[in-house]
Amino acid sequence: MAEQVAPARIRKGVMIGAVPVLLDIALGPDAALCTVDADGALTPAYVRQADDALLNILALRIDPAPFLAAVAGDPLLGPVVRRQPGLRIVQSATIFEALTWAIIGQQINLTFAIALRRTFILQAGRQHSSGLWCYPEAGDVARLDANALTTRKFSRSKADTLLRLAQLVDSGALVLDRQHDAGHVAASLLAVKGIGPWTVNYALLRGYGYPDCSLHGDVAIRTAFQHLLGEDAKPDMARTEALLANYAPHRTMAAAHLWASLHPRPSD
Repeated sequence: MAEQVAPARIRKGVMIGAVPVLLDIALGPDAALCTVDADGALTPAYVRQADDALLNILALRIDPAPFLAAVAGDPLLGPVVRRQPGLRIVQSATIFEALTWAIIGQQINLTFAIALRRTFILQAGRQHSSGLWCYPEAGDVARLDANALTTRKFSRSKADTLLRLAQLVDSGALVLDRQHDAGHVAASLLAVKGIGPWTVNYALLRGYGYPDCSLHGDVAIRTAFQHLLGEDAKPDMARTEALLANYAPHRTMAAAHLWASLHPRPSD
């Protein structure tokens, strides 16, 4: 509905400056041809936002080379990395999208989260002239009534957190940018009721693109460590945090490879 992905093409709808925008990416062997199709005029600042979204979608925010060098001889992740040396971290088009997706996915399974995300886009987003729906901006979400979400299977707490975040961003009380370090950003996000450490770390990784995010609370990360360690149970969060600390300041790339290790390619 809002994204179309094929082997050589990515199409993504996103609202930028209240304008529906289609980001159309044709993937070639050596380059990506990116077209920004806007249903209205974009200011230079909004064009920069579109460029920023393309960097995120194309996974060009984090250079994986330093991590690859750091773990070349690591007994645990070294073999994993050698099986997938070209892995990069695809991010959400915008920081706001990453945050809202993390909130939507809190404490529910992925299938249900995807269904809620679809509802969220239909309630707050707009349709591009191409027919693709565009992921909403903060202002779009801030105008929603909570009942628009709770009557469509959102819990009241989840709906309230989404609206609270959107209203803070829309009013300028919370600025979502990369001008501050991860610690400052984390503190500002944790001050928002309904946003906890897991949501913050996911947003730092998928939205902000900071290179050293510890997702020790993520069940999939803990499951990956269990498999790699050959143990009968997943390590608890404290032990997982300690394991990930070995890969600082590259814990974001470590998380990406741990996730990927759970879904090996056929050639692996």
